[in-house]
Amino acid sequence: MKKKNMGYARAVLNLCEKLGALKFGEFELTSGKASNYYFDGRLVTLDPEGANAVAKAFLPLIVDSCAEVVAGPALAAIPIITAIGMRSFLEGSPVPGLIVRSEEKKHGEKKMIEGTVRPGLKVAVVDDTCSTGGSLIHAIDAIEAAGCDVVKVISILDRNMGGSAEIRSRGYDFQA
Repeated sequence: MKKKNMGYARAVLNLCEKLGALKFGEFELTSGKASNYYFDGRLVTLDPEGANAVAKAFLPLIVDSCAEVVAGPALAAIPIITAIGMRSFLEGSPVPGLIVRSEEKKHGEKKMIEGTVRPGLKVAVVDDTCSTGGSLIHAIDAIEAAGCDVVKVISILDRNMGGSAEIRSRGYDFQA
C-alpha cells in the first residue's frame, strides 16, 4: 500500500504543477509570516482530477489509521473531505465527513462542527497546507472538545514552518 500511495502523492504533485497551484514570489501567509512561495491547494482540490487524486492519496492513510470520520477546518478542507467521502463511498467503505468552523455559528444550533459527531469517534483531520499548524490545531481542539479521538492528521503540503513539529509534539500522527 505504501508504494501505491507514493504514486498517488506523485500524481498530486504533478497536478499541482500542471494547475499552477505552486507560485513563487513574495507572499504573506495566514500566520502573518512571509514566504517566497505560495501553495493554493484549492486550485487542486476544486479540480475534479485533483480532488480525485488527493482523495486517492489520503484515503489509504485514513483507512490505515482506523479513522471512522474525516474532518478539517473550513474552508480549505471542505473539498478534500467531500472528495474522500465520495471516493470512499465508490470503493464500498464510506467515510463520512465533519467540517470545523473557524468560530461557533451565531444562530440555529450554534454548532462549531457540522456533520454527525458523537463522542468516541476516531477522526482523521485533514487540510491542504500546514504552516504554523493553527488551522489544524483549531480543528483538532474542536474535535476533541466534542469527545472524539484524533487518530491521524494529514495535509497535502507541509511548509516545515513549525506546524507539523507542534502537531507531532502533541502526540498526533502527522503526514503530508
